[in-house]
Amino acid sequence: MRVTIGSDMAGELPEAIVRWLRSRGHDVKRCGALVPNESDAWTSVGRKVGTSVADGDADYGILCCWTGTGVNIAANKVRGVRAALCTDAATAAGAREWNDANVLCMSLRSTSIPVAEEMLDAWFKAAPTGDPTYLSMIERIREL
Repeated sequence: MRVTIGSDMAGELPEAIVRWLRSRGHDVKRCGALVPNESDAWTSVGRKVGTSVADGDADYGILCCWTGTGVNIAANKVRGVRAALCTDAATAAGAREWNDANVLCMSLRSTSIPVAEEMLDAWFKAAPTGDPTYLSMIERIREL
């Protein structure tokens, strides 16, 4: 899969995520503070990752900022993005299953590398539900 990852700060967590993705054969594109001389403002990073997913350049996006909230808000402003701020594997799996989320957001402050890896594993194993109730709600989100 093609995954665009962005962060407003470089560091151990984003690098661990990149390693995890590559070790599982994903094609990884970096942006924000993970690229020299690129804007690292969380607003820019959120928009860039969101646009990458919405335009079809990436299958999924992963975003990090100090709380995870800023990049989540910014990415969700991009039409076609359903970004989810997750703190554990069950939430990540639920975001994929019930919300067909396509961008996973994490907090640099409160996410440990082992928890991030659990979230990534759950995210990539989960699939959107075929339940008509949830499909209807996802369609309503697309219409907003």
